[in-house]
Amino acid sequence: MNIKSVAVSVGLALTLVGAPASQAGEAEDRIAQRLTDAVPGLKVNSVRESEAKGLYEVQSNNGDTIYTTEDGTYLLTGDLLKITENGIANVTEESRAGSRKDLMADYGGKGVISYPAKGKEKAVVNVFTDIDCPYCRKLHDEVPQLNEYGITVNYYAFPRSGPGTASFNKYISVWCADDQQAAMDAAKAGRSVEQKSCENPVAEQYRLGGQVGVTGTPAILLEDGNMVRGYVPARNLAEGLNIL
Repeated sequence: MNIKSVAVSVGLALTLVGAPASQAGEAEDRIAQRLTDAVPGLKVNSVRESEAKGLYEVQSNNGDTIYTTEDGTYLLTGDLLKITENGIANVTEESRAGSRKDLMADYGGKGVISYPAKGKEKAVVNVFTDIDCPYCRKLHDEVPQLNEYGITVNYYAFPRSGPGTASFNKYISVWCADDQQAAMDAAKAGRSVEQKSCENPVAEQYRLGGQVGVTGTPAILLEDGNMVRGYVPARNLAEGLNIL
């Protein structure tokens, strides 16, 4: 982002400083009600005071972050930035990371297809993946290298085409296979896998991906809740995790 964009963002934020503080909870309830009334289908997951005085941070069901004045009249979308001694910090992304971490902890890793680290585990990455995505396949080719670095890779289903599609059903077949890893390896290599169906978490993991803000694959979710969007070479990822 250039300096002009930063200045505009900061200027907008400063113009939205609101009225005197209400009693605890009143402003949050009012904001949630106004937003849900104004936007059909919107579900407000949380409302809290932002560290920017006069603004409230709203987390919605689609993973978006909205900022609003205390009366819920004026809205600001986009990332809130903060000038610090070390440069410009992304306040919104820090908040998203915390929310992602909580969502993943609540889900608890049910039904992941896991490729464990070799030897001592040094890190865990949760990867929302689409079997047919070319860059997902490229990343999968490097999973053995990640495992050698001591990184466990947990796969979560995120077939981008959505429920009822061939790619979605392919993931179900992989999950329902007797040997999930072998089936995943085959599917990622473009080989056919036996069609199977069983009770599975594919739809649930797909929804979870939407909640944590996955918009494309692969989406690599780190243990601190930060997200790496897209393919990253195994060595670069390990270096970013301070393993190498």
